[in-house]
Amino acid sequence: MTLTLEDRLAITDLVNRHGHLTDAGDFDAYRELFTEDVVYDVSDLGFGAIEGLAATRAAAEALGEHNPLAHHVTNVVVTAVGDGARALSKGFGLMTSGAVGSVTYDDVVVRTDRGWRISRRTVKARREPLTG
Repeated sequence: MTLTLEDRLAITDLVNRHGHLTDAGDFDAYRELFTEDVVYDVSDLGFGAIEGLAATRAAAEALGEHNPLAHHVTNVVVTAVGDGARALSKGFGLMTSGAVGSVTYDDVVVRTDRGWRISRRTVKARREPLTG
């Protein structure tokens, strides 16, 4: 499948909206980002793979004050894969303590009757700089 410019913009907006909705605590709007059967894999952060939209929302709510103060996404790269797409991006979170963490988001994105949605998100922490 070839992705149109409109597809690429919609997928990039989808990835970018996650931080805005999460930081606002608008977890009801996760249905605008994820499929009902989403797998949100945060195993690398010690939380395992969360299955389903309701469980993903509940996990975000359960973090409460331990959620980052702000989520930021950058370097979004969208690639056509089969009937869908892969969106690879970098993220960093600012904690209330002032600490900052860096991650890579690896998203499988599918077209639904309601538009593009993330069906699988794998989050990998960046813990060490590249060494030569």
